[in-house]
Amino acid sequence: MSGHSKWHSIKHKKGAADAKRGKIFTSIIKEITVAARLSGGDPDGNPRLRTIIENAKSVNMPAENIKRAIQKGIGELPGQAYEDAIYEGYGPSGVAVLVEAVTDNKNRTVSEIRHAFSKYGGNLGQTGSVSHLFQKKGLIVVDKTKASEEALMAVVLDAGAEDLKDAGDTFEIYTSPKDFEAVTAALKANHTETLSAELAMIPILSVRLEGKAAQQILKLMEALEDHEDVQRVFANFDIDEAEMEAVAS
Repeated sequence: MSGHSKWHSIKHKKGAADAKRGKIFTSIIKEITVAARLSGGDPDGNPRLRTIIENAKSVNMPAENIKRAIQKGIGELPGQAYEDAIYEGYGPSGVAVLVEAVTDNKNRTVSEIRHAFSKYGGNLGQTGSVSHLFQKKGLIVVDKTKASEEALMAVVLDAGAEDLKDAGDTFEIYTSPKDFEAVTAALKANHTETLSAELAMIPILSVRLEGKAAQQILKLMEALEDHEDVQRVFANFDIDEAEMEAVAS
């Protein structure tokens, strides 16, 4: 499926992640703060926090930044009061879109997210309007140059992965949420580098797009991902890789 995971892989390879490092750091700090506030500042007893810290390390966030974000979350340092928010809507051609955000002002954020949907031919929906079209899964993406399919399969299936798919120049590894950490730990122990590793909302069915509709949904994705409060965006589009490459460039 050439969906959101392929889109993110393309952007990563084109250096978009490095170009937006400041935004990435801000997003991670917000999420660390919320995770620590909700379930405590000890990563050993807080799986969400533990995963976010691993993501922070993968983009070379300084340990001091991580420490301060945790301290703000548990109240040891003053800071903004952030909270989770999920927005659901439809993009062009009926593409289902889920937006995960962390915000200190839900009224401002929902207004700006609604504007982004409207600008690119979509509309913001009610809670539950599209979430039933997705399943929560662990999704780990590995560049094909980093491991052979046979070797990778042996590692991840033994650790509890549900599936491994060939996605062109990458492998996509799917897990249940409960086995996600075990599989990522197995890859780390095997010294297998990953492009991304996250708990993602995977579409049950996909909408095939091309031409103007494909360009519109990818522009909507970029607008949402660039918003300072947005952590992740998931959508059920299926677009030819060449079209994604053209928009990403």
